[in-house]
Amino acid sequence: MGGGISSLSKICVVGASERRDVDIDFTFVQVGVKDDRIDYAGNCGNMSSAIGPFAVDSGLIRGITGSETTVSLYNTNTKKIIHATFPVVPGGEEAVYDGDFAIDGVAGTGAKIQLDFIDPSGSKTGKLLPTGNVVDRIEGLDVTCIDAGNPCVFVKADDLAVDGALLPEETERRGDLLARLESLRATAAVAMGMAPTVDEVPPSIPKICFVSTPTSHALVSGERLAGDSVDVVVRAISTGQPHKALPITSSLCVSAAAQLDGSVVQQCLGRPTGPKTELVVGHPSGRLVVGAVYDAAGQLRSSTVFRTARRLMEGRVYWK
Repeated sequence: MGGGISSLSKICVVGASERRDVDIDFTFVQVGVKDDRIDYAGNCGNMSSAIGPFAVDSGLIRGITGSETTVSLYNTNTKKIIHATFPVVPGGEEAVYDGDFAIDGVAGTGAKIQLDFIDPSGSKTGKLLPTGNVVDRIEGLDVTCIDAGNPCVFVKADDLAVDGALLPEETERRGDLLARLESLRATAAVAMGMAPTVDEVPPSIPKICFVSTPTSHALVSGERLAGDSVDVVVRAISTGQPHKALPITSSLCVSAAAQLDGSVVQQCLGRPTGPKTELVVGHPSGRLVVGAVYDAAGQLRSSTVFRTARRLMEGRVYWK
């Protein structure tokens, strides 16, 4: 809220669900940074991690027993279900926030929150592969268009003739690169059936990422990431801005694409991966572990990530 970047300009509207198989409904809102646009098109994985603890603290979930609970969430944007599992205090009236789980790019540590995205395929397009292809040729480049949690477009950094380990501030200075990626994103969105014209493509989705085979490189913190410590390196653009880490829903797409033969992501893997294998993704602030599970028929059944969350304040926000 008020941070001036896309990852800090978000709202979630939360309430008890009337659905029999769900505890909580929530709607995600992306608030424009460079304009006053309000975008309901997609979901946010990071914000999803806070919904369960918020619901418990707000008294929307009752009758919890034990030291851990799983809250089922229905995201109205994508019409998908997420299971959030996290610790609670004795009596189950509050979530536990203190813990020793650390996330690269997030200050401090906290209690681990497990997010299981159930049947995440086709969140906005109805299909894991909206174009029907693992690889498409768009604007002269090979791309993989995939929809798992949110739609996302992947292109090789090499095909863009850029360093795949660019830091956000370096990418921000490359107006030509950002313009190229936005054009590619919009054209791919039309090919995915998300909008009739490039002018009608939502600013928040699809996300677009350039990917590369891992090499040792610098992080936002100034530390170095060893190339052999990750499976693939990803740089994401969110609402026109280089992301300082990796959107959670984009990480779901990375892990899903990594198991598709011939995909742009699979072509960039630095070490072999397979079904149910955790994928370690390198991003500007470090690493992120994500998993995707396909069934025997090749259907994506779930994707899992681990996050933290904590309540910062309660109050009123005023705007003009």
